[in-house]
Amino acid sequence: MREVDEELRKDQALHVWQNYGRWIIGAVIAGLIAFGGWLYWQSHSDARRGEEGEKLKAAVKALNESKAQEADAPLKELAASSSTGFSAAARFAQADTLLAKNDLKGGAAILAAIAADTGVPQEFRDLALIRQTAAEYDSLKPDQVIARLGAVAVKDSPWFGSAGEMVAIAQMRMGKRAEAGKLYAEISKTNGVPQPIRTRALQMAGVLGVDAVPNDGEDKKAK
Repeated sequence: MREVDEELRKDQALHVWQNYGRWIIGAVIAGLIAFGGWLYWQSHSDARRGEEGEKLKAAVKALNESKAQEADAPLKELAASSSTGFSAAARFAQADTLLAKNDLKGGAAILAAIAADTGVPQEFRDLALIRQTAAEYDSLKPDQVIARLGAVAVKDSPWFGSAGEMVAIAQMRMGKRAEAGKLYAEISKTNGVPQPIRTRALQMAGVLGVDAVPNDGEDKKAK
């Protein structure tokens, strides 16, 4: 029975090879070509990312040395990159350059484009929205600030402190002192918020009549 079974398998294998052998060879060759192409693309992509990293590094160095003109060309090139990370970083740097020149409108426009770019990670889009709002703050009505930053000025957001401060100021401008005080108190008690912002929020909550000083139990819980 074993011999019969072995002969049957040989006969089946021969039948498959005779009928489909050329297709099998073609598929193997196509697979090897595709794999080789993937390896080449991967190597090319790694090399391109390395080059872009060097360009970004040089541009940032030029900006730190107050040589903005030297940074213009590489930042413009990187801003158009297909690499989301380098493109976003370059556009943030371009916005910083314009804001440093007091070109609030130009800087805000770039930040608005980043905030609207669905290819950029959400937390960076939120950061761009916050910075755009900060650049435009004096020209915005309080209710516009609250509507724009309301979804970011929440405890789960990594930018709660910065967004929350701007929303609280807008609430104060609208005469909503109780709501502003409550928001300041919440900011002051949130561990993820940078300490300078928490300190300011604690002071502002006190000014607005909200006791945000943690008691001993809250101190131990926070620690």
